[in-house]
Amino acid sequence: MKKINLAAALLGLSVFSGLSFAEVPLQSNEEVQGSWKLEYTKKSVNTAETIKREDTWTFKDGKVTITHIPREGTFYDQSPVAYEIEGGKLKIAILGRSDKFDIFSLLEKGDKSMTLKGKFGDVYKFNKN
Repeated sequence: MKKINLAAALLGLSVFSGLSFAEVPLQSNEEVQGSWKLEYTKKSVNTAETIKREDTWTFKDGKVTITHIPREGTFYDQSPVAYEIEGGKLKIAILGRSDKFDIFSLLEKGDKSMTLKGKFGDVYKFNKN
């Protein structure tokens, strides 16, 4: 009986240990200021498969501009939209829908890199330009 309990406890710990990416609250707009090259995205923190990206997200004066977005063999730029830090999360207005936002949590940030997690669990890995 002790072996079964021990096995169950270890299984339970192993399930939760994979979810160890802790979200870090953002404090101000200045933390994301600048130009960030989106290196890749992936479906979740635990997914190994990445999708290579080429976008550049530029945060300046309360606006974010996303440029060089790939689409059907060509690229386009998105008009600037407002962003803000609220409740430790990054809120970016959805183009054409000022009352709707994409919400991102900060997973990690260094001097030259930043990893965000979208509200549905997708991960965005950036390098500073």
